Amino acid sequence: MARYTELHSFIQIAQKGSFAAAALSEGVTPAMLGRRLDSLERRLGVKLMHRSTRGLHLTELGEQLLERARSLIREFDDIEADISSSAKRVTGNLLLSAPAGFGRLHVAPHALAFHRQFPHLKLSFNLTDSLVDLVGEGYDMSIRIGPVTDPNYVAIKLFSNRRVVCGTPAYFKAHGTPTTLEELAGHNCLAFTSQGGQQRGWTFQQDGRAVAIRVGGNLACNDGELLFAWMRQGVGIGWRSTWEIQRELMSGELVTVLDDFALPNYDIQAVYPQQRYLPAKVRHFIDFLKAVYQQPGYW
Repeated sequence: MARYTELHSFIQIAQKGSFAAAALSEGVTPAMLGRRLDSLERRLGVKLMHRSTRGLHLTELGEQLLERARSLIREFDDIEADISSSAKRVTGNLLLSAPAGFGRLHVAPHALAFHRQFPHLKLSFNLTDSLVDLVGEGYDMSIRIGPVTDPNYVAIKLFSNRRVVCGTPAYFKAHGTPTTLEELAGHNCLAFTSQGGQQRGWTFQQDGRAVAIRVGGNLACNDGELLFAWMRQGVGIGWRSTWEIQRELMSGELVTVLDDFALPNYDIQAVYPQQRYLPAKVRHFIDFLKAVYQQPGYW
């Protein structure tokens, strides 16, 4: 057990960047963490961290150990949680990432109901529109919109979803309704930005193949909800997923255009790293979301 404790403490020190912060997380003194790190370095016969008044810095071997130790500790915790699930007691911490808008509307609201089923499991949500590195950042799973091509990940479809180009009736009355992809050049296309770069190209399906169309607009941001607000105010047109605008489509507040060119199979999927077995906490959460989304009338 000492080896587990030393590795766990090493990970906390590396992630927190200081003994004081790691000690607070671990519930021990900084001196105790220092002794654990010393013991780990003596047993391995290598230097894992350079310690100075300016901070902590991992050595090259320390970087290698950190990556593998995260995987080992996560697998150890998952084994315990998986075994405990046989007694209907799922424990541990489920760390999940989801797109901000979808997470707020269709993941977080169901957390309490899931927690009532598994009260000993801690849930940690990171709602962000940035694409996270599940393995490198230690996530158990994520919810993603659209295809997943990374062979290191497993993707489980939660429900069918489409993305459509839409705007307000007032906008189309004032600026005309595009019926061909080329006509988008004459419209104010609200762009989503990612990592500081504007994604000005929109991808459609035409004659059975993907076609990228260059579009332009006077507003762009990295927040889908803000883009949605601009669209509803009649500022311009943009891409939206049907899970987000169903109410507005039914009321007539928004209308879709270019439906024949929309990309198919833009589904909502649960994604987790490829591994020898699926941890019980991940399996239960995926099954729970599937059951919620399959309820008649949910969408």
